[in-house]
Amino acid sequence: MYDLVVVGGGLAGITATIYAARRRLKVLLVSKTLGGKTNYRIQLPPEEPPIVLEGQEIIEGLRAQLEQLDFTHYKDYAVRVSRHRDGFAVHTQEEAVLLGKAVIIATGVKHQRMHVPGEDKYLMRGLSYSALRYAPHMSDRVVAIIGGGQLAVRSAAEIALTARQVYLVGVEPRELESPLGTKLKKAQNVIILENYQVLEMQGDEYARRVVVSAPDGSQTQIAAGVFFVEIAVIPNSQPVVGLVDVDPSGHIRIDERGRTNVPGICAAGDVTNTYMEQILVAAGGGVKAALSAYAYLLPGL
Repeated sequence: MYDLVVVGGGLAGITATIYAARRRLKVLLVSKTLGGKTNYRIQLPPEEPPIVLEGQEIIEGLRAQLEQLDFTHYKDYAVRVSRHRDGFAVHTQEEAVLLGKAVIIATGVKHQRMHVPGEDKYLMRGLSYSALRYAPHMSDRVVAIIGGGQLAVRSAAEIALTARQVYLVGVEPRELESPLGTKLKKAQNVIILENYQVLEMQGDEYARRVVVSAPDGSQTQIAAGVFFVEIAVIPNSQPVVGLVDVDPSGHIRIDERGRTNVPGICAAGDVTNTYMEQILVAAGGGVKAALSAYAYLLPGL
């Protein structure tokens, strides 16, 4: 049995593993790959200014540290976490059962997709799902935000602070009744297309335009340099749903130390109710979860 099982190989999971291993815990990291969303960076057409994400050197440094530490990496997906007489059991997609005295869940989120022609072709080639991650780099660009809810409204409001032009495509009118919605309606560089439906993404090697349908059925094309799909984020909390508390959106509820309501289970990163899509927030969450798990285990070490 391991002292700690970390589920998820993104930045929060990597950081949690590093700090736990430094405390000489017997650590098992369960993840198919390492890096999470940091492995994916949007590529833009040559005429667009390049994007250099802050914190990249931090990610590379942490991965280098991880390679020097004593831990076990089990390359599979966790599908369920259950109680075990001595702690917890992590059940994997390949039907392995991995035992740990404590568990950290750092499984991140997935973004709801549009399911339209061209979406797969242009994914990360002018089209992405993480507007908040890229918002500081949208200065003087033409950006299209696609989505009907508050995630799209928040993304448009943040990007509109520096972008030359922002299209908010498909937003529902009731979502614009918020303070951010009011701000967007007054912004001179924001065009709001209420209740429009996306039909197709088009382009060459990169996404160049989105074909949309207006409420009256007419169709038009919107050209932009960058496209973000901000429909909804779906937390990958399924392995612990029914075991720990989650909020209405499915994010795992944690306290200020990364602890869930179940002693011995901690959580970190975007899968929690501290969802921020920020590299340093994820890293800090991983550290807190590891230290809380260590404090839980310490009396028995």
